[in-house]
Amino acid sequence: LIHQTGGGTGFNFSRLRPRGDQVRATGRVASGPVGFMRIFDVTTEVVKQGGRRRGANMGILNVDHPDILEFIKVKADLKSMTNFNLSVAVTDEFMDQVDRDETYPLINPRTGMEVNRLRAREVFDLACRYALETGDPGLIFIDAIERANPTPELGRLEATNPCGEQPLLAYESCNLGSINLSRVVANGRVDWQELDRLTALGVAFLDDVIDQSHYPLPQITAITRGNRKIGLGVMGLADMFIKLGIPYDSPEALDLGEQLMARIQAVAAAQSEILARERGPFPNFPRSRWGLEGRPPRRHATVTTIAPTGTISLIAGTSSGIEPLFAVAYRRRALEGEEFDEVHPLFLQMLRDAGLNEPEWLPKVLATGRVRPLTGLPEELRRLFPTTFEVSVEQQVRMQAAFQR
Repeated sequence: LIHQTGGGTGFNFSRLRPRGDQVRATGRVASGPVGFMRIFDVTTEVVKQGGRRRGANMGILNVDHPDILEFIKVKADLKSMTNFNLSVAVTDEFMDQVDRDETYPLINPRTGMEVNRLRAREVFDLACRYALETGDPGLIFIDAIERANPTPELGRLEATNPCGEQPLLAYESCNLGSINLSRVVANGRVDWQELDRLTALGVAFLDDVIDQSHYPLPQITAITRGNRKIGLGVMGLADMFIKLGIPYDSPEALDLGEQLMARIQAVAAAQSEILARERGPFPNFPRSRWGLEGRPPRRHATVTTIAPTGTISLIAGTSSGIEPLFAVAYRRRALEGEEFDEVHPLFLQMLRDAGLNEPEWLPKVLATGRVRPLTGLPEELRRLFPTTFEVSVEQQVRMQAAFQR
C-alpha cells in the first residue's frame, strides 16, 4: 500500500528466526530473514510504486543475528535484491570488539540463546569488502541512534527510511525538504540572512505538509501526526564551495560546513518553538525527551536531516546533498533510454571567463569526467572542481561528521 502511493519502506528483520530453525507448528524449517526479504523484493518489483518511480526498501539485520554472513553477502549476485538498500545494525559493544579483535555471540531471536561465535573484525572486514564491491551493506550505529531518540518512551528506533538518513519508529513517516545552498551565495559570500529566511520558511512549509498529506494507513497517520517529525536538509554544498572559491577538500570547507549546519539547526529549532506557540506542540511532546527535560515546547520531534537528495537535486540542477561532485561532465541515461551529455554549468562559465576554447577542452573533460589531471587548465580552475574519487575518504567522512555534529 505504501509503495502504491509512492512511498518507500524500511524494515528490521532481526526478530525473524534464522534459516533452518525449527518451526514447531508445521514441523518444517524457517527460511530466515534473507528468504523473507526476497519476497518483499519481488513484491516491490511488481508494484513499481504506481508506475511513477521504482520502489525502495531498507533492509536491516542486527550484527548478532545467526544469518548475518548470508545477509552481508546477498548482493554479490548483482541481480539480487535490486529494490533494497541493506544495512547491518552494529552496537557500541560490537565496534569495541572490532577494535580489540574479540569474538562475539550470535543469538537466535526465537530462543535468546547463543548459537555461535564470530570474530568481530572478520565480520566488519567482510561488510567493508562487500560495501566496496557492491555498494551494500551500510552500517547503522543502532546505539548512537537510540541515544538521540527524541521519544524513547514510544519505542526504540530500529529501522530507517530507504536511504538510511531518518531513523523512525514503527509506522512513522517523515517528510524531508532541502535548502539549495548554491542559491545563498551573493557577491562571493554566504548570505546568512537568506539562509535564516529559507530555514524558517522550510520548517513552516514542512509542518504544513504533515497536515496536507494523506497517509495510506491509519497507523501512519497517528504516529506521524503524534510526533510531527520533519527533516530539513541541504543540497548544492559542492556548488556553493565552487561559487565561494573554496575547494571541497580544504580545511575551510569543513569549517564552513559545520557553521552552515549549526546555523540551520539552531534556526530550525527556534522556528519549531515559534510554531509550537502559534499552532501547539507535537501531541507526544509531554512524553518526549524535550518535555521531560523541561525544554520549551516544540512543534516537531525532529527538525533536520542530512539526506542524499538524489532526485530533487537533479530537478534543482545542483550538486547532491553534501557530496563532492560526482563528475564535472558525464553522459546521462534517462529512464526512456535517451542519452545526453551533462557538463557542470559553473565549469562552463569559468572556462568561458578564462577565455579558454570550449571545443578544445570539453571532449577531454567528458573523456574522464575530471579536470584536475588536465594540467593545461589554470590551477585555480582545477582546484575548485574535485570529483568524489579525487576527494579522500577521510575528508568525506569529516564533512559528514561536521554536518552530523
